[in-house]
Amino acid sequence: MKHYLISFPSPAMDVPPEELAAVGEAARQVIREAKAAGVYVFAGGINEAVPPVKVAAAGTTSHDTYPQTRDFNGGFCVLRLPTREAAVAWAARIARACRCAQELREFGDDPES
Repeated sequence: MKHYLISFPSPAMDVPPEELAAVGEAARQVIREAKAAGVYVFAGGINEAVPPVKVAAAGTTSHDTYPQTRDFNGGFCVLRLPTREAAVAWAARIARACRCAQELREFGDDPES
């Protein structure tokens, strides 16, 4: 079993305001199904109202980000699945619920994690 990150950036979900509640419920339903199937690990959305900080090895913080992650936002979930094909199928379910394409990434295998 491997862990997969399924995610999308905030601007990808271009839904009229009056449909947001229905989209939210559809997404929560897929998460409930993932929990029932025993594949759910974690899900959530980045709180864009709270600015990120970068923490150095010494514990100091700065109010910046790596350039590559400056626009990191949106929603994501982590599922534990037996195959990439299963991950693609779950990503498609989430894409239908959220009404936007999802990115799929596989976590590297680390026996200590």
